[in-house]
Amino acid sequence: MQPMWRVAFEVPEALVPVFADMVEPHVDAVSTFELQEGGQWLIECTSYNEPDTNRIGLKLAVLAAAHGINEPELTKEPLAPIDWVTQTYLSFPPIEAGRFFIHGSHHKKPVPKGKMGLQIEAAMAFGSGEHATTQGCLRAISELASRGRDSFRSALDMGCGSGILAFAIAKLAHKPVIGVDIDELSIEIATENAQLNRVHKLVKLYAANGYAAEAVRRHGKFDLIVANILARPLARMSPDLNRFLSPGGTAILSGLLHRQEPLVINAHRAQGLRLVKRFRLGDWSTLVLKKG
Repeated sequence: MQPMWRVAFEVPEALVPVFADMVEPHVDAVSTFELQEGGQWLIECTSYNEPDTNRIGLKLAVLAAAHGINEPELTKEPLAPIDWVTQTYLSFPPIEAGRFFIHGSHHKKPVPKGKMGLQIEAAMAFGSGEHATTQGCLRAISELASRGRDSFRSALDMGCGSGILAFAIAKLAHKPVIGVDIDELSIEIATENAQLNRVHKLVKLYAANGYAAEAVRRHGKFDLIVANILARPLARMSPDLNRFLSPGGTAILSGLLHRQEPLVINAHRAQGLRLVKRFRLGDWSTLVLKKG
């Protein structure tokens, strides 16, 4: 494993940009931290190869003299090797939400009894199961599916990200699910995740701009629509949600803070939907609404 080095020194706040620019060509990364308000700042550098502190020190001395300050004390030390793969795994421990047990491929133990496993790898797509909004949606999906597999016939995951909510619906209800996301990379990741979770025959994924997706328009009405986005887009998209939600259908909405609930609820109430339940985890809310 390649060792890394740390180089650091302190300078007055006004001179931080000058000294940071000076040292940048000699290291791989430069960070700056305020040590005291209006006073000294720490310039901290990391490098994959041992930096030439003689050369850096010489430039420090010249630059300090030019600005009329004492020469900063330069420190250099090796950093302990970091196993980034292990660190990534540790930052993504298994999560239980509703009837689901979300884990990465690094988790080798059996899925706990009574739980349904969802394998989601940490990646550049929203929906690893860590966030309270995702967990709130999974709880709502678990509760809805507990009423029986015939509680809905088809579902739409709007803004599907990693695909975790679409997979949860497909696994619990064994019903077809369409997932849509504006980000093509998210759809690529979700497609891989669908294969991992063996739901690729039930879950169809599309990169498109919301309800304008051809697959959504071609399908028509859905009995269940899940959207874990943000409060304002949810409110703005409420007429489209109503257009594609079947009479008597259910909408599970998240991505909003407690204080943003009225914005989302009122927008959907104007479309004829009513709030039937809310899940609150930390500062975040998940709303369950019914049409008609």
